[in-house]
Amino acid sequence: MAHPKRRHSTTRRDTRRAHDFGTPKQLAVDGQTGETHLYHRAHVHEGNLFYKGKMIVEGYSSKA
Repeated sequence: MAHPKRRHSTTRRDTRRAHDFGTPKQLAVDGQTGETHLYHRAHVHEGNLFYKGKMIVEGYSSKA
């Protein structure tokens, strides 16, 4: 098991731990449909696939 030779300072410890916490996802509202979605992601509204306010696929169904 690893055993440190010297003690790490609290600053080094806290700097390492600062990256452990996630940030909330940034949401956007589509101007055309009013649908809330993640940035840079396509979203489905009333069976159609939208991206950047434009309809990409009409009659879209996600097959998972």
